[in-house]
Formats: sequence, C-alpha cells, structure tokens
Amino acid sequence: MSASALPVGTADLLRGNRAPCPPASLSAAEPAVDEGDEELMEGGEGLRGWSPQEKSLHEARLKAKAKRRLRRTSSRDAARESLSEAGEPGPDPSSPKGKNHDRRSRMGKGRGLPKKGGAGGKGVWGAPGVVYGYQEPDARDPNYDEVAQGDTVYATVVPELEEAELKRNVHPMVLEYFEHGDPLEVVELLRGLNLGGHKAAVPSLAVTLSLEGKASHRELTSRLLSDLVGKVLSPEDIAAAFDGMLQDLPDLILDTPEAPQMLGQFIARAVADHALPLDFLERYKGRVDCEHARAALDRAAVLLRIKQDVNRLDNVWGVGGGQRPVKHLIKEMSLLLQEYLLSGDVSEAERCLRQLEVPHFHHELIYEAVVMVLESSGETAVAMMVKLLKVLWETGLVTLDQMNRGFQRVYDELGDISLDVPLAHSILERLVDLCFEEGVITKQLRDACPARGRKRFVSEGDGGQIKQ
Repeated sequence: MSASALPVGTADLLRGNRAPCPPASLSAAEPAVDEGDEELMEGGEGLRGWSPQEKSLHEARLKAKAKRRLRRTSSRDAARESLSEAGEPGPDPSSPKGKNHDRRSRMGKGRGLPKKGGAGGKGVWGAPGVVYGYQEPDARDPNYDEVAQGDTVYATVVPELEEAELKRNVHPMVLEYFEHGDPLEVVELLRGLNLGGHKAAVPSLAVTLSLEGKASHRELTSRLLSDLVGKVLSPEDIAAAFDGMLQDLPDLILDTPEAPQMLGQFIARAVADHALPLDFLERYKGRVDCEHARAALDRAAVLLRIKQDVNRLDNVWGVGGGQRPVKHLIKEMSLLLQEYLLSGDVSEAERCLRQLEVPHFHHELIYEAVVMVLESSGETAVAMMVKLLKVLWETGLVTLDQMNRGFQRVYDELGDISLDVPLAHSILERLVDLCFEEGVITKQLRDACPARGRKRFVSEGDGGQIKQ
C-alpha cells in the first residue's frame, strides 16, 4: 500500500511527524499522560481519517504507557520515604550503582519494599541491626581447625537399660557367677552397663535366683552383695532391693516356702557385711502389716541380737561347695561319720553329704570311713559302714572313681596305719570282702588289697624268730 493511500494522520505518523490527536475523554482514576501524548490526543486533525478500531487501539497504548510510568514513579517515592524515616540517605535510583544494588522487586508488584527486609539474596549477611551470638564450630566445615579448638575428648555414651533389657543381661550373668564364683568378673560386667535408676533390680534378681538354688548359691550371693557395695551399688540401693523383696514375699512363697526365713538370713548377713545400713531393721519397727515380712525381719533380728551370732554369720548358709577350706571339709566329713555310727541314720548322713556339695572330694569320705573302721573295735562298725557305703553307691552319690581313690589311699597308707592298729591288715581284708559281696567295689579293687603273709614259728633254738 502506498503512502498516498493511507489516511492523512497515519501517513504523518509513519513519517515520524506526530499528528495532533482529538481530545480524549479520561476519567479522574486514569493515569496522566505526557504532553506530547496530550497534544496528539487533543488535536483531532491527525485522527480524522482513522477508523474507530485504530483510534481505540491507539488510546489503549497511550493508557498502558502512562500506567507503567506511574508505577515507576510510585516505587521510587516509597523507597525515598522508607529511607527518610530510617534517617539514612538512600542511593540514587538513577545511578548505575543504585540500580545494581537495589533489591526491590522490578515486577511492579508489592509495596516496593526490599525482599526479606533486606536480608535475602546471595552473599547477604543479614538484615541491618541483627547481632549474631556465638556458634559452635562445625567439624564438617571446610575451614574447621581441630588444633585451634583445644583438646578433643571422645566419650562412649551407653544408653540406659530398660527393666526388660536389664533382666535379659543380668540373669545369665548371675547364673554364670554361680558356676565360677568370681565376683570381680560380675563387677566388671556390671560396670559396662548403664543401670541408671534400676540398680536395685540387680541384688533383687540375684537373691531371687539363689532362693530357688542351693545353699552354695546363697552363700555366693551374700558375698556378691558385699563386693558390689562401693563399686557398683550403694547400701541404699541394696536396701531398696530388700524393701521390694519384703513386699513381694507372698509371691516368693509360692515357689520357695522357706523364703521368709531365707530372706531374714540374707538381711542379717548383709548387715553384718556392711552391705545394708545398720538401721535397716529400725525402719520397720511398728510398720509391718504382712506376716511373712514380719517373720523375715524377726529372723534377721534374732541372728543379729547375740554378739556370737554375728561372728557366726559367715556360716549362716552352712558349708557349701569347694569355697570352704579343705581342713574344714575334712572335719565336717569326720563329724558326719561319727554321728552316723552313733545314730545309724543313713538318710541323715546322705543328706549331710549332699549339703556339702563337694562331689570331687567324696574320696575323703571313703578314706575317713575305712580308717574309722580300722581304728574301731568290734564287728558293729564294720557292718554299719558297709551298709552306708552300699547306700551311697546305689544312689550314685559316690562315683566309682571316688570309691576307688578312697580305698587306694588306705592301701597306700596301710603301713603307717598298722603301726597304731596292729590288726589293720586283717580288719581291712574282712571289710574289703564284705564290700565286694555287696557290690560296692570291683574285683580289681579287692585284689589290689595288700595282704600280709602267714607267720610261722621255726624250731626251737631260733629264739622265737618269726619268718615270713
């Protein structure tokens, strides 16, 4: 299309000449326009040849341009007002430096304030006026210097055991202690556990297990309680454990009918060993309603009342296991045999031998029994001792090895014994024959018995010399 064919006002616009525009009807809410735009809109000569669509398009463009200009002006005024209120001169928006560091939104949205109060963006230290406190250095920081931080202390944190976990760890520990009898090992194992507030559960569990066990187990438990004081537990921890067991006595009696008496002996032994406070019994005076707890406390009071009993509390559980000295075990076995020869009660002798709990030392009982028969006079002692050995053999209390060792010890020392007992050879032969007939000893052991050869007197003139 040629320039002559276009409307007059359009041709002038294409040439760069701004034609006067007819006056536009703008409301008070609409933005103001530039002087050139006003002239273009007021002068209607350039728009006379335009179509209505072209006129409306031209007016819309002018309004949009005026709105953009108004937004830029309002944002600059808001920035100036905020800086004037803070008392600090703001950067010149027209300068390149001010434009580069201006963090206001350029999208024409918002109130024209900096984002995040001026604390946002990369490389920004924070909002003005913020004071930062001391922060612990991070070992993962690339600039972390271990030497500048001083001595580093590494500690192993063990979590506190719960009640169920404590029982699961301590139960096999106590059972193993009943086998080896070394309290120091138990102390070291308990030190590796974080008992926390469940320290009283350790002595309670040990005492409960010993009540269901043997006398030697109760003796070992009493020793363990005295060794734990000052190392793992305190006297108050053990006192709390016994307080709980006194309350649980009605349940303990269901499995162990003698629990009140045994618990009283435990209390007396612990007080004597300074594992319990000396005023433990005084705390319960006039405050006990349970008859079982009263029986336990009365038993402890009786054992502690007499001074001699305090010294004898080391043997409150009787003789048990190989923890006792050998001389003490020999003395107990000798008393056992003497009591049997006086009473003739085989079951009582068997019970006493079981309570000693020294199956590896039963050969001493056989040796003492045979020597006692050799030193006695009459056939009664021989018959009673054969009866006792037969019962011990049939019940399996004395094994074949222990029986053979006991008799062999007598065979080896028969020469010394015959110095005090001249008829020792003949009495031993009779005893060995009776034991073999009852099935107590084997044929090899009977044949191994030393026999003295027959003696005969030679003819006159030898001076009564005896030839073997």
